[in-house]
Amino acid sequence: MSAQETTGQGAPVAEVAAVGYGPAGREETVRANRRWWDAQAPAYHVEHGDFLGADKLVWGPEGLDEDEAHLLGDVAGRDVLEVGAGGASGSRWVAAHGGRAVAVDLSAGMLAQARGMATRRESPPAALVQADARHLPFADERFDVAFSAYGAVPFVADPEGIMAEVARVLRPGGRWVFAATHPIRWAFPDDPGPAGLTATQSYFDRTPYVESAADGTVLYAEHHRTLGDRIRDIVGAGLALTDLVEPEWPDANDQIWGGWSPLRGRVIPGTAIFVCGKAGRAAQAVWLTR
Repeated sequence: MSAQETTGQGAPVAEVAAVGYGPAGREETVRANRRWWDAQAPAYHVEHGDFLGADKLVWGPEGLDEDEAHLLGDVAGRDVLEVGAGGASGSRWVAAHGGRAVAVDLSAGMLAQARGMATRRESPPAALVQADARHLPFADERFDVAFSAYGAVPFVADPEGIMAEVARVLRPGGRWVFAATHPIRWAFPDDPGPAGLTATQSYFDRTPYVESAADGTVLYAEHHRTLGDRIRDIVGAGLALTDLVEPEWPDANDQIWGGWSPLRGRVIPGTAIFVCGKAGRAAQAVWLTR
């Protein structure tokens, strides 16, 4: 990151002086990641836009997409919320399949990208809302389905808040599907080459990954949770885990994306997709099956 980069609102972003593991509080993390994603939104979509597509729902760097995975079920006629939507390609996929899509993201810069892509591609409309996923600005039981493809969940210090909010806004029988870095990856260096195949720290060390400025200001943070932590957050919100998908790396994907690569992806999982349901009326129980 350059010291000359700016956020989507024009505010300067400090130069990264230190990278490693260290403390990052709840609100500190939110402030840092909002600024970081505002600044990085244009470059992120230049680098990854073709892979993600303008109106596809891609669950992670492995390239598993919803047309193949069918994790959300039939969205036609459903109210669907995308949490941490980024450029909202997933919401446009929902709209193209007959769903009523609402895309939420913390970053104004990311939502600006979403508006631009929708205009260029004349994609089906999706409502765009800037909001913190821990405090969703919607009424109780507003949505039938909620999903997140690497959005929001890894970028907060208190993901249990997201789980609780999603459970609140889901209708009985609703479904919540979210993808995040597979927890086992945190024991390995974020290196796409052979060095990334040797564990160097404890899987149980939950110290956040932090990029900071020379004065110690947190500029970017990701927070680690074990598989058990994720499940406890889901269950604690009153949801049920119905499936855990660990996509294998396909032979056709030769892309390197940060620490994700064909070399590593064929040996250790890179993405975990949690499929969850909210208990509902018996007539809606079929919603929780694939």
